[in-house]
Formats: sequence, C-alpha cells, structure tokens
Amino acid sequence: MGKQKYLLDIMKLFKKSAVVDFASINRIVKNKRKVKQYVKQIVRNLIKQGKIQRIGKGIYTSLDESSLAVFCFSPSYLGLQDALSFHNLWEQETNPVIITTNNVRKGIRKVFGRNVVIKGINPKYLFGYEYYKYPLEDRDIYLPYSDIEKTFIDMVYFRQFLDKETIKEFKKRIDVKKLKGYLKAYSKLIRNRIGKIFGKMAK
Repeated sequence: MGKQKYLLDIMKLFKKSAVVDFASINRIVKNKRKVKQYVKQIVRNLIKQGKIQRIGKGIYTSLDESSLAVFCFSPSYLGLQDALSFHNLWEQETNPVIITTNNVRKGIRKVFGRNVVIKGINPKYLFGYEYYKYPLEDRDIYLPYSDIEKTFIDMVYFRQFLDKETIKEFKKRIDVKKLKGYLKAYSKLIRNRIGKIFGKMAK
C-alpha cells in the first residue's frame, strides 16, 4: 500500500509540473529507509513502463516534448529560429534552439529522437525572454522564449540568415523603444549591424 501511495503522489507531481527533478521525488519518499536507492528503483520502473522519460541528468518528464530540455540548461531560453516560429515571424518548422550561459557542450543533441541545438551566450546578454504559454497534450505549460526584439538581436549577433520577408515582419512588430533599450548592452559593432538591417532609428 505504501509503495502504491508513493507512486500516486509521484505521478501527481508529474501531472502538476512539466519537468521534475530527482530531489523533488526524493522529498515525497523522505521517510523511507535507503531513500535514494528506493527512489532510483521507482524512477527506473516508471521509465521502463513508459510513464516518464529522462530529459537530462536527474531531470524527468511525463510529456513528449523536446523543448523541455531548456530546463536542463538553466539559466537559458529558447530562441533564434525556434523563436521565429513561436512568434509566427515565419512559417517554417524548426528544432528547439536553447541559448544558455551554462558551461556545457554546445552543438546538436538528440532529445526524444529530435535534434536540439545548444548555443552559448555571455551572461550579460541573458535577458529579453519571457515565459509564454505553450499548449501541450492535456495542459498548458510555460516555456522561456526570447521576445521579438531579443530574437532579432540574437539572429544578428549569432550571424543567422534573415530573408527579406522575415525582416519585413520584424519591422512591423518590433517595439523600437524596447529594441534601443536592449542594444545599450551591446558593442557599437553589433549596433551598427542591427542599424544596417533595421535602419538608423535602431542605433
């Protein structure tokens, strides 16, 4: 009966949270002897039964969504082409792109069979993102995406290609005042590159 209660409580936790770390599961079973080994066994069984998946070291989810990997690289946010798609700035479908200050291996990783791109950024540029509602399966979750202005800056900063239609869409939707505020953190070189694309008012 005790084990069943733990399982019910653990699955309630997964129902409540998009991602769950090992420590959170550990707290549910805190009054059990040899807690760590017991929790490891429960986690292994749940993975084997297909009820949860490991998304990163000590981090698990019951959802089939590779974008959740962003929580494994905190502080981090989803950006670049992924943010273009999220904000409907273009119509292309893209893989998750995670921008992080974390000292981890950059490049492409497989998460739930899908490519996830990891890019590094200087901590002084870790701003300009919000937690947006993201409908998934039977619930709404919240994911950190760069806002439109920061997405534009990041596309230029990381030297990503922008076609004329996407630039036109940016120009229609960018808050120039917010863009200018963000650009204060950047060098004159980046401000000039932004200005060439967006116009003098962005400098």
